[in-house]
Amino acid sequence: MSHAIRNLFIGGTIIMSTALSNAATANDRALTIVNPKTLYDPTPNGYSTAVIVPPGARVAYISGQGGQDATGGLSPDFAAQVEQAYANLRAALDGLGARPDQVAKLTIFVVDHDMSKLEVLTRNVKATFGDRLPAQTLVPVPKLAIDPMLFEVEAIVVLD
Repeated sequence: MSHAIRNLFIGGTIIMSTALSNAATANDRALTIVNPKTLYDPTPNGYSTAVIVPPGARVAYISGQGGQDATGGLSPDFAAQVEQAYANLRAALDGLGARPDQVAKLTIFVVDHDMSKLEVLTRNVKATFGDRLPAQTLVPVPKLAIDPMLFEVEAIVVLD
């Protein structure tokens, strides 16, 4: 085999190997949800214990989304604010070209949190994320940025 043909063959093999490697990487972009059997199962409460982000992934951070509607109006009702905040989060995801299953982590802030609010929180997170529940931390707070705000959600998103 001539030197030029051998180099062409080796170069083509490298290109094909790289293309196959990149194709496999593109398929491995999904988040991996981890709920160890040795820990309490958090999924009934609308979150996962941990999420593994694929190597080399781009990450976006969505600022806290409150329950304001498009005009800035804010319902005094906790459940209405939570529902609107998750609608706002979905709009922010759309703006990034991302989907809910790309959210790795949520941090939620609840004013004057008590156990009665968990049902509202769980219902909304499950409606948004289905069975691909992100890791999540709930932080009870005495107050948020605007006095009538009762709820805020921020997200860490892994982009394709």
